[in-house]
Amino acid sequence: MKYLLCLGALLALLACTENTGTTPPPRLEELRGQWVVINYWAPWCKPCIAEIPELNALDAQYDQVTVLGVNYDGASGAELEQQRQQLGVAFASLAADPAAQLGTPRPVVLPTTLILDPAGQLVTTLLGPQTLQSLVEATRQTTHEVLQ
Repeated sequence: MKYLLCLGALLALLACTENTGTTPPPRLEELRGQWVVINYWAPWCKPCIAEIPELNALDAQYDQVTVLGVNYDGASGAELEQQRQQLGVAFASLAADPAAQLGTPRPVVLPTTLILDPAGQLVTTLLGPQTLQSLVEATRQTTHEVLQ
């Protein structure tokens, strides 16, 4: 009987757990040794939408850079995935706003992009839409670091 109760509780928990089928984003601590670009975006922000292809390209083309998104409105689960698909976001999204963890205030301008160096230190904050070139410069990448 005890076994059936435990099994029932486990099944109930699994039914309530959201599974989007995607790999969870890495924790910031796991990315030491890489440049980390944290971008705040929202689906109603036209400059955010315009820069998504630039962020996708940075994430795909530069091996020493990881791009992470933060949905400014706090969307999660199916709503977040729907927005990501609609806007073509190919980089991972953080489940929670990392501003407090980084010791920085929550952005008031969108888009805002935080640049963390390989030691995990915030080195610059970029306001407004960025280009691939501005992101490459901010993360101190060179053309020989592009993935083949």
